[in-house]
Amino acid sequence: MTTSQQPRSYPFGEAVRLDLDPTYEQLRETEPVSRVRLPYGGDAWLLTKYDDVRTVLGDLRFSRAAVVGRDVPRASPAIMSRPSILNMDPPEHGRLRKLVAKGFTMRRVEQLRERAQDLVDGLLDDVEAKGAPADLVEALNMPLPITIICELLGVPYEDRGEFRNWSDRALAITAFTPEEITSAFESLQDYIAGLVAERRKSPTEDVLGTLVTARDEGDRLSEEELVNFGVTLLVAGHETTANQLGNFTYQLLTHPERLAELRADPDLVPAAVEELLRITPLGGSAGFPRIAVEDVELSGVTVKAGDAVFIGQAGNRDPAVFDRPGEIDFHRENNAHVAFGHGVHHCIGAPLARMELQVGIGTLLRRFPTLELAVPADEVPFRKGRLVRGPDQLLVRW
Repeated sequence: MTTSQQPRSYPFGEAVRLDLDPTYEQLRETEPVSRVRLPYGGDAWLLTKYDDVRTVLGDLRFSRAAVVGRDVPRASPAIMSRPSILNMDPPEHGRLRKLVAKGFTMRRVEQLRERAQDLVDGLLDDVEAKGAPADLVEALNMPLPITIICELLGVPYEDRGEFRNWSDRALAITAFTPEEITSAFESLQDYIAGLVAERRKSPTEDVLGTLVTARDEGDRLSEEELVNFGVTLLVAGHETTANQLGNFTYQLLTHPERLAELRADPDLVPAAVEELLRITPLGGSAGFPRIAVEDVELSGVTVKAGDAVFIGQAGNRDPAVFDRPGEIDFHRENNAHVAFGHGVHHCIGAPLARMELQVGIGTLLRRFPTLELAVPADEVPFRKGRLVRGPDQLLVRW
């Protein structure tokens, strides 16, 4: 296979709502391993075939740790200088993951389902009492995952205004300056460090307290790892799910046949969540790079040791794996999407996110059987210049 001599600029353009740029599909057909030029750090390989995506996600010849402190190809101006579980390779990655794994198992998450249901019921009681139009971003999508992750970690919910603001800036690509992005990370670190200090005075049994004990009594992680792990869990524990709640609701309200199908058969909600995870692009670009640590062949192209590789968003729409990949099908069989990643970096919070999405979407549709957008679909404002897509505001009526 040959590749283009001239790298394409990447991202291909500003993300538009939940559309996937057609260039992804074109490249998957003609040049599935293609050369792209990132806004910062130079050129990289972009992968658009499902099989190649799975290979890179699960193959330890592609390193996440190799990006730390280096001017690698990337979409964000900030160089990733802080080690975290997101940019560690085994065995360090597994060492940290094991410390909190018990808190995010399917069994533990199912124990939280009743709590999540009570939260959603209360939030939607308020929505109904205040009347239409309601902004679901503020009324449901943000409060649900923020409350759950705060209770799991032991973070005061009343501090949500501060850490939401820092989180929003920390996950920016172009919406804020490099200085503002760095400052937000530092503020989050200082905030978690303060909570760690409190745990040392008054031990707790929440996830953050567990990490402090592992640090102080077992020497199983460094102080820097402890603080950065807390930041990662707090930010990732609410940002992605909150935005996907908005994205999924938007998808349903703009696909009336699928909405009617789900209302007619609520038992389809778990399958619907999986299908919406597959088809809905969450990232504004391809996310985090990986660095090849040795030569690897992908779809006939040799990726050299030291090359950066990005996971294209087209993998979940590869027709070689998914029949009619551009359609939403709640009866799709063998829906082996990679929305939560694959391999050692498969999202530890996937069971929690699935449960929150099921409870949130299922209850919303049950409580408001005539729910609809309160503004035309093309007037729903979406976040720009961030790593994560989602509506800024989602006005609905019923």
